[in-house]
Amino acid sequence: MKMKGWLLAGAALVASAAWAVDGTEYRAAVLRVDVPNRPLPISRLDVPPEDLGFAGATLGTADNATTGSFMGQKFTTETVIATPETAEAEMQKLVDAGIWWIVVMADADTTVKLADIAGDRALVLNAAATDDTLRAEGCRANLLHTAPSDAMLTDALAQYLVWKKWDEWFLIEGSHPEDKALAEAYRRAATKFGAKIVEERVFEDTGGARRSDSGTVQVQGQMPAFTQRAPAHDVVLAADRSDVFAVHLPYHTWEPRPVVGSAGLTPESWHPSHEAWGATQFQTRFERQAGRPAQDEDYQVWMALRVLGEAATRTQGGDFAAIHDFVLSDGFDLAAFKGQKLTFRDWDGQLRQPILLAYDKVVVSVSPQAEFLHQVSQLDTLGIDRPETQCKK
Repeated sequence: MKMKGWLLAGAALVASAAWAVDGTEYRAAVLRVDVPNRPLPISRLDVPPEDLGFAGATLGTADNATTGSFMGQKFTTETVIATPETAEAEMQKLVDAGIWWIVVMADADTTVKLADIAGDRALVLNAAATDDTLRAEGCRANLLHTAPSDAMLTDALAQYLVWKKWDEWFLIEGSHPEDKALAEAYRRAATKFGAKIVEERVFEDTGGARRSDSGTVQVQGQMPAFTQRAPAHDVVLAADRSDVFAVHLPYHTWEPRPVVGSAGLTPESWHPSHEAWGATQFQTRFERQAGRPAQDEDYQVWMALRVLGEAATRTQGGDFAAIHDFVLSDGFDLAAFKGQKLTFRDWDGQLRQPILLAYDKVVVSVSPQAEFLHQVSQLDTLGIDRPETQCKK
């Protein structure tokens, strides 16, 4: 009887293991669109690494493989570099090859074009563009976002400033369209959380040599003059997506005020100093593999691939529709070293996530701030909530 019991138990175990083995190969791709001859950042410390995003893909794929090995799942990720001129053709190649999980690192306009090419044959995950338009009139049914939106980033900073009672802001925006869009997001955040923009100024990009011998002298003279005679304010808020002037504001303003936004205290999806909630484990594994700290785009690509890994574990079988529906369902969540499980908003495809507020070598705070509550999810105090959405898929 004892031997028979062991045989029955063994047979049950084998049957259970056979049911658990998926055996599916999950193919993904990361398509990064690089703009040739783009101006270098003001600081050489901000020059993007050659493997930006791809290093996050390597780690995400490895993490998926570790989890998937218990069920016989295999994960592969193809990495592709394109230009704005070749991006659409490269996307078509990936879709024609049967790859239906495609992570995109591109600007907003290119991301929309690539999502339209993918159509109902692939799910596109935006891991770079923060433009609010992608979550509004530019939204698509096959487009999800692991990159936070401008509205999420600006709301995160606004919550902290209001909590600090630094609610009078001197806003300086750049002259490029992307700067103006970011400034508009800060205006919206000020209205939403009860802050006041006491004055607005535009810093015109006139070109010039960023690395000339006289650059430091010019900045030291020009920035104080540009910021003088502003009304009383608590902070200087920079909206400089183009990286033209913001990094020169700290220690150069006419009044001794904190600089926030595009320099000073900045809202980020990730930061190399982040250690809470097990993040040190991610940091050390990434740094061991890549030989450098992780940047926002690396983390956002990593999350995009981990979404696939989590969905594959829960659904099994590799069915595109099943995974798509599960990712947007109440049953999906992602653990991503931010203290709570992350989920997608079904109205615009945005991944809910806390935002780090960082300065130099430390994370100063994490939003949402505890005092800002929401009837569904506190994370929905950041960004565009369901009643506000302009997304019509």
